[in-house]
Amino acid sequence: MPEFRIAQRSTLPVAEAWRRVTDWERHAALVPFTRTRLLTDGPNREGTRFVARTGLGPLGFDDPMEITLWQPPSPEARCRLTKTGKVMTGWAEIEVHPAVRGPGSYVVWREDLRLTKLPRLFDEATARAGRVVFGYALRRLLK
Repeated sequence: MPEFRIAQRSTLPVAEAWRRVTDWERHAALVPFTRTRLLTDGPNREGTRFVARTGLGPLGFDDPMEITLWQPPSPEARCRLTKTGKVMTGWAEIEVHPAVRGPGSYVVWREDLRLTKLPRLFDEATARAGRVVFGYALRRLLK
């Protein structure tokens, strides 16, 4: 599976950065042609499930996910999402650390993503596209 990593420094404190990067509905607002539907009641925790739907009209696909690790800030935070769909599989991990120097935080997003219908030949292109799309979303979430 093509794995990619994005890191972003933020002036936000760890708790606020964590709140923003785990707001699943806000994620979808930043990814083109995507919306998110929560399947379980909040708050976020291990076992929380949601679906990101990407597409236009009837053309598109669902990306169902479940939180399989939930460690809120104390002082670092970590979340792991497992993708359980038929089109996209893999996982994503989001970590939020205190900044090493000065105030703020440091967010690391790692994702191991596979589109099941694409041959492995497209893995690098998938990872590149993931870095671009999720890098943009992460920058906007932390703004």
